[in-house]
Amino acid sequence: MAKFMGAKPIIGVILDEDSSNGGRFYQTNKGYFRAIEAAGGIAIGLPYALDSIEFAKQNCAGLLSTGARIKFPKNHYIEGEDSTSPESDRFEIERQLIEAFLGMDLPYLGICNGMQMLAMLSGAKITFQIQAHITGEIKHDDRLTRHEINIGPDSKLASIMGTNKIITNSHHSEGVMTAAPNIKITAKAPDNVIEAIERIDKSFAIGVQWHPELLWPKPENSVLVNIPNDFFAHLLRPAKRKNHRNKPVLLMQCKLKFQ
Repeated sequence: MAKFMGAKPIIGVILDEDSSNGGRFYQTNKGYFRAIEAAGGIAIGLPYALDSIEFAKQNCAGLLSTGARIKFPKNHYIEGEDSTSPESDRFEIERQLIEAFLGMDLPYLGICNGMQMLAMLSGAKITFQIQAHITGEIKHDDRLTRHEINIGPDSKLASIMGTNKIITNSHHSEGVMTAAPNIKITAKAPDNVIEAIERIDKSFAIGVQWHPELLWPKPENSVLVNIPNDFFAHLLRPAKRKNHRNKPVLLMQCKLKFQ
């Protein structure tokens, strides 16, 4: 089935939910959708249903996992921890979606919770309360926080950003605590909180801890390569891969820089 509508790639966006009210409503920031649309793609929300998995595999050229506050299975946390976040049926559907796209080597971008999912499914461990493991003045779970991050020079993220230092926002209580064999830590905050990761065995599987979608489309917040004033730049190229001959690949890039 088509992964494009005309020349526009279709990107599956895993929906968030209103977990504070028992998850009765899907609730996802429009910034994810507007940024994809502005970059020339079509964003389609994926609900927590088994049908979403097959639909996305057949129809989506890339996958974006959004932020969330949900409880993960205990074995994904560092020893002695268990989350107080609400349980959700999101985890199992999201797990299968991410594993499917990684298995097909199709582009994956994980934001906040999406980065933690990429880390966990690759064998890394997380904490549900990152602030308890750091010292310093950065308040990571505060929408108003802005802080610098340092990006490793030999990473896809550095190539995308065109610099080794950027200023990001911060709105997360969870955090990635350990690496894994196929995971490269590509960015850290000054207090050593992990801010970005990538899968070294995949063409494009990146996780970032910050939230570019929260500030889209304010032009003063972002300068992007070739697409000024957007938070997501999409670079489309055909790729010939094993079992995916001529399957289109959407390279999903995000950048957040304050002036």
